[in-house]
This record gives sequence, C-alpha cells and structure tokens, in this order.
Amino acid sequence: MASISSCPHQSDLSRLQQPKLSQSVHREECTQCFDNQDGDEGVDVCLLCFNGSCLGQDRHHTRTHVLRSGHSFTLNVKRTPKLKPNSRGDGDEPPAKMTKLAIVQEREEDKYEHRTTVRCWKCDPENGKDITADSSTTKRLTEGVMQSLSSARQSEVKSWEEEINACEHTLLLEQLSSGSIPAEGLAHCASCELTSNLWLCLTCGALGCGRSQYGGTGGNSHALAHFNDTQHPVCVKLGTITPEGGADVYCYACNDARLDHELTTHLAAFGINVASQKKTEKSMTELQIEQNLTFDFSLTAEDGSALEPLFGPGTTGLSNLGNSCYMASVLQTLFSLPSFQERYYRRPSLGVSPNYVSETASAHWVTCSQSLPADCLECQMFKLADGLLSGRYSKPHTEKPPVGPLAHPAPEHTLWQAGLKPAGFKALVGKGHAEFATMRQQDAEEFFGHLVTVLRRFNHQASGGAHEGEPTEIFAFGLEQRLECLSCHRVRYRVDNMDVLSLGIPAQEVPLEEDEAGLEQQKTLAGASDSAKSDSGPAKTKYAPVALELCLGLFLGQTGQEALEYKCEAGCGKTQAVRQTQFATFPQVLVLHAKKFQLKNWVPTKLDIPIILPERDLILDQYLGKGLQLGEEELPNESSSSVPSLPQFDAEAMTQLEGLGFPTVRCQKALLATGNAGAEIAMEWLFNHMDDPDIDDPIQLHTPAGAASELKKLAYMYIFERVQG
Repeated sequence: MASISSCPHQSDLSRLQQPKLSQSVHREECTQCFDNQDGDEGVDVCLLCFNGSCLGQDRHHTRTHVLRSGHSFTLNVKRTPKLKPNSRGDGDEPPAKMTKLAIVQEREEDKYEHRTTVRCWKCDPENGKDITADSSTTKRLTEGVMQSLSSARQSEVKSWEEEINACEHTLLLEQLSSGSIPAEGLAHCASCELTSNLWLCLTCGALGCGRSQYGGTGGNSHALAHFNDTQHPVCVKLGTITPEGGADVYCYACNDARLDHELTTHLAAFGINVASQKKTEKSMTELQIEQNLTFDFSLTAEDGSALEPLFGPGTTGLSNLGNSCYMASVLQTLFSLPSFQERYYRRPSLGVSPNYVSETASAHWVTCSQSLPADCLECQMFKLADGLLSGRYSKPHTEKPPVGPLAHPAPEHTLWQAGLKPAGFKALVGKGHAEFATMRQQDAEEFFGHLVTVLRRFNHQASGGAHEGEPTEIFAFGLEQRLECLSCHRVRYRVDNMDVLSLGIPAQEVPLEEDEAGLEQQKTLAGASDSAKSDSGPAKTKYAPVALELCLGLFLGQTGQEALEYKCEAGCGKTQAVRQTQFATFPQVLVLHAKKFQLKNWVPTKLDIPIILPERDLILDQYLGKGLQLGEEELPNESSSSVPSLPQFDAEAMTQLEGLGFPTVRCQKALLATGNAGAEIAMEWLFNHMDDPDIDDPIQLHTPAGAASELKKLAYMYIFERVQG
C-alpha cells in the first residue's frame, strides 16, 4: 500500500468538503447496479458528488464515473457483520434488568464493522490507488460520509410512520353514563377474569378484554362482543394511557385505530385523571413493530403447505421499503414481459455467463446526459432489469438474521432471499408526486399509469419523438365510443387512446343464512371451536363471485349501452341518446382495472369480490368496433352551433355536494363528468380525481367548441366509473 505522502495530489484532496445535509450519500449500494457494501469489493463513494459505484470487472461503474465526471477521489466502503456470542460466560455480568418499556433501535455500528479506504484515481486510472495514511483530511472526509444519513436509511425510517386520524365516532362521541372504574390491579373484564389487555368503552364505561394479540397477550374478544351487542364503537386500552394524554383508542365501527381529541375529558367521566396515569402495557403500534421485526420468513400457502423458495434468473424478489408492495407488483409484472426484457436487458438465450452485461446498458452508461445515475430514469430501469433478470442476486441469504429482544433468526433449514431494495428508483419516479413521493400505501393501477406516463415522456425526449422500441406501447389501444341520438338516429364516433380498461364489478351480497351455513360447514370440517367466530372481528359482508366475461359485457358492446340525456346538435333539442363503448384497436397486452369500490356513508370502501377468470383464452372479437357504417349519418360537430349552451346541473346533487364542503367548481365538474347521475356517483368521481392538477381550474365554456372540449375531457376522465350493485 502506498502512503499519502507518495500521492502528488494531496492538495486536491484537502480542498474537498464533507457532504451537506441536503445531499444524498450513496454509500450502501451502486447507483447503476445492486452490488453493495457487503460484497467482496465494497462500494466506492465519490468524495465530490457522493455517487456510489461498484468495482466489478464486468461493470466497473466506478471507473466509468471517474472518466465521465473527472472526479478523482473515492472512499471505498466494505461492511462485514460482527460476530455475536451465543451465550454468557461464567464470569460475565447478567444483562441489565428492563425497567421500562421501549423499542431500542440496534445501531449500525453494533451490528456491522466498516472498513474504509481513500483512493486516488489520478494515480491509477484503472483500479485506483489506495491512500492509507492517517491524516486529518482523510479522517474528516471519512467521518462525513459514514456519519451522514443515506437515502436508503431515510426510507426505512419513514416506513414506520403511521398516520392516525379522528373519525366521526370519536368526534361525535356521546357518553351515556359516568362513574369511577376499579383501581389498577383490581379491574378485570366484565365477562371473564382477565386483568390485562383491558379496553374501556368510552360510551358506557364497560370493561372488556381485547383480542388475543401477538406476543402471548391473552384476550377473549369480550370488548368486541360488547360492541356487537350495544353498538358502542369507541374504546381505550387501559395501561397505555400516558400523562401527556396519549393512549390506544380503537373504533370498532371503523375497525381501525383512531384519535380522540377529547380523550382527557372522556376519561374524566369515569374518574381517570390522565396526569396521574403511568404506561404499563405495550401499545398497538409497539406490538405491530415488534411483529414486523420478528417476521420469520417461513411462508405458507392458503392450504398450509410450505411455499418452495425459488432462485435463479427471473426469480429475484424485491424487499418492502415500507408500504411499497404496489410498486413491487407492478415492476415484477412489467419485467416479466418480453418487450421490457428486450428493451432493458436483451439477453441472448444461450451461452451467457451470470455476469452478462447488456450492450445497450453499457453504451448508455458512457453517454448518459445526467451527472448522477440516481437522477437518470434510463439508468434506474437498466439497474432494475439487471437485478431482476440476471439471477446474480437471486441466491440463498447466507447471513443469519440479527438476534435481539425484538427479533429472532429464521429456522436454519429455511432458505430465503434478502431481496433487492429499489429505493433509488422509487425516489426518482415518485419525485414531485403528491402520493408516490410518500411512504403511504398506494393503488397499483394508479402507479402503473403514472410509471407508463413517466417512461413515455422520458423516452419521447430521448428518442426525439420516435416510438420505435418503446415498451409501453404494448398496452396502448383505442376505445371507440358511439353516440346515437334516439330522435334523429344520427351518430358520432370518438376514439380515445387508453392503456388500462377500467371495469365496474357488480356487487351482490351473499345472504347471511347462506354465509352462516358455509361457515358452520367449514367449522365442522376443521373442528373449530364456537369461540373462533367471535375472535375474528366484526362480521364481514361476503360477495358472490363474478365472471370476468360478465364484467366486460356490462361495459362493452350492445349489453353495455348506456342511456343518457342529450341535447342534439342536429336540432332535436333536449332528447335521449345511447352511448356504446367498444374496442377500436386491441393491445398486445390488455391491462384490466377491477373497480371494486362502493360508497358507504360517503366513504369509498373496497369490496372483497372474487373475479372468476376464463379457463381458456379470452375472446374479445365481439367487442371490436367498426367505426362509421354505410347508411349511418354523422351528427354535426359541436362547434357548428353559434350560441354556447350552458351545462345544466342537478340542483339537489349540487346542494348535497356543496354541503359536504366541496368547492363549487369541483361539484360542477363531477356532475358534468357523470352525466348528472346523482350525488353518490359524483362523490365517487370526486374521490378518484381529488389529486388532478386541474381539478380547481374553471370550466372553459367561452365557445361551443370549448364547452364540448371540456365535456369530452371530463367524460374521458370518467370512462364509465359507475358503481355496480
């Protein structure tokens, strides 16, 4: 090893600065592949822009970065796990007794040992020259990189955050009785003798035990039984009340944790002084975090059989970054399609080593216009393709999971993958988006549409508008809408470009007696006890299965025709019209969006409706439109009328929507888009389009053409977003 005195570029190194708080330091993995600091070569972090890059012979992203950027100094970071003793020696002190409830985060330095080396690439442009001298400059730069919070770690911290809000039941809580409850240690469930996991009904003061919880906390669900008998929805868990006014509050009507802004007042009605309370039990959040940390990777199928882990090319998993399963499902689906594999990987079928590098990717790495690969969508797509398809990372994990008070190792015979963490991709694609930039759970169909839009925009700019090789075009199809005036029988055709076909799913509830009969049969076969039902929470509504062909028929073709009020441009005045939707063109890959939502108490609720797929090929020829037919006469263009016609709004629906606090322009757009079908349907449209950037823009009705354009745009956004059942 050479000393720093032998490097003639010491002055250049001394002028470098530590990373700022606003800068992302990519020290955990390469920004162009998933090689990380745990590998044999480690990761080189640029000491000027803090890009992370690998040193593999097949890729050598560090050398590419140095050549492109001219940055000459890197910090090589290697991480190895520390060995932990399995047992205490005879002369060792016993562990400290736990005196308070806390979830202690195990620090990085407690679990791993890091080795760092500064390298000069001016001295050795091929492999970099190690600089091992212990100077103040080296120490300052190393500490700056290692002590900064990486972007990946920021994502992990955010993934623990959970937003709990108040509901109508906590805001409008009515207390029917008051009086002191038994003191701590004397209180027990009103229906059994349990003295822990007790929940106090904030309506009547009844004490009931909760559900049996993770970690051995007992419970017989008597608090839930009390709700089923009385419909008193809100309760608080005794033992979780803190002097600051915090506590676990649960609403059985919402079946979720809630916030009670008046908890101190509500507890005072039962003689509980919040200021004198002491927390003695784990909160639901702590139990949930503990359960997440102790996940044991031994997965089973619905029938109880163990799932067989898969390894190799095309079978690489993605780690959950915190509510990111929607993104993982979309990415795994996209990269299973030949068009995406060809565009971003293009691997020959035979005779290729596991370290194969796509020629397209190699060429792009050299010519990429972005200074940092983490900011380039093309680089991140190449990185994902290599990670998911190469099989280089689809190997059994050799390191045992950490052992601690809130974690235990998976059984030794259980094979599992560590999985890839696409944190950089998520940050780049979600940048600037109101929803996808957060760690909250999102809808997979909405993310799919957003990703397709982002990819098309990027590829359009990169290719100068050419569509050749654009993988997202396999989803594109034309949707033909035919409008026929029932007075003059003239028609109008319009074709909209789509990527997803949204289908309303009819909801048909299974009668309670049939559902109970099925449950009894299942319990008899399984030998279940009578108490099993009470432990499963409030009874869920069951829905009958629906065939996919039925859903298509309700939307497309003759069976999917919709009657609507219409003002005919041919002079028929206000009359009736029929609208029919069919395919104008078919996509190579049809993406279906099952709309299984229903408004319950003005809240959109997802329904658990099974959809039955056809056993054989799905034939759609009957839904292919043919455009204007011989003998059909077209309606005049909307712009032919000289006087703009103002839209008519359902006055009663407008009153209801505005009464709920929605701005007038939003109410008008919702009613226009849904054809004045009523407040409930308009409410659904509003919930689906709350985040539209132009939702508050005025409706453009200066000219007849402008009015028609606005109506067509709103109708396109709606696309028959009807709630069935």
